[in-house]
Amino acid sequence: METRLLPFDPDGIAEAARLILAGEPVAVPTETVYGLAADATNAEAVARIYEAKGRPSFNPLIVHVPSLEAAKLLGEFDEDALALANRHWPGPLTLVVPLRTDGGIASILTAGLRTIALRVPEHAAMQALLQATGRPLAAPSANASGSISPTRAEHVVRSLGGRIPLVIDGGPTKRGIESTIVAATGDGLRLLRRGPLEIDAPFGSGSSIEAPGQLASHYAPSKPLRLNATSAEEGEYLIGFGPVAGDANLSPSGDLTEAASRLFDLLHLADASAAPRIAVAPVPEERLGAAINDRLSRAAADRP
Repeated sequence: METRLLPFDPDGIAEAARLILAGEPVAVPTETVYGLAADATNAEAVARIYEAKGRPSFNPLIVHVPSLEAAKLLGEFDEDALALANRHWPGPLTLVVPLRTDGGIASILTAGLRTIALRVPEHAAMQALLQATGRPLAAPSANASGSISPTRAEHVVRSLGGRIPLVIDGGPTKRGIESTIVAATGDGLRLLRRGPLEIDAPFGSGSSIEAPGQLASHYAPSKPLRLNATSAEEGEYLIGFGPVAGDANLSPSGDLTEAASRLFDLLHLADASAAPRIAVAPVPEERLGAAINDRLSRAAADRP
């Protein structure tokens, strides 16, 4: 399969919508990372996402919709969920809520769960695609499952080239890290995945998979990864932070927002380097640093 690269413009969106309505997945930028979008009501289209990514079938997908009103057609929102949605949508927040059985969502998408993960994105490209298709769009990150998430169109092509028909190039993403995921299933709020937004909710869930990004080994480069490194050992590409300069630096000034936006870019750079191993400098476990360290710990985890 040839993977075409088209700019984010009316013609590019029209072609992306045509492919999605024909049951194909298309990569498109969001404010977090690039997503691999497909019609969430078409089981075969959703299956093509899993096929392209090589994604485990027990890991559910996030559904993108244009508005809270559209989200209410697919999930049940209690007062806690509505308060968060009104405060943070559109934006990098995913809410896991009880699934409406009359919403028309393909059952493969929820991986057999009675909940659904919903997000209203703020990026103009994804919003344009939602309007052009008139469908809710399943859109996990546009990369092979478990590998580094894509923050640029070229990352998508490198990971999924030959597996999908089209990538819409909207330039580098703004946030550079996946959405914060919060469960609002009637038993209080629970933080399932840290992300760009700081949500006041207890972190953690049960032993089962409830949302994307909960696998122990995830966001992983192809090389061994060592964390909390203050200097490089022989054969390591060192990603620095603050005063630890490294071969490349997440943020020389120690700015966590800058570090989050550069995290996957630098992991891609390190993975493509000649060094056989990667090391990453310590990142403080505060504010956005908690989300960065969550991604890094999963990237460094033993592979299943």
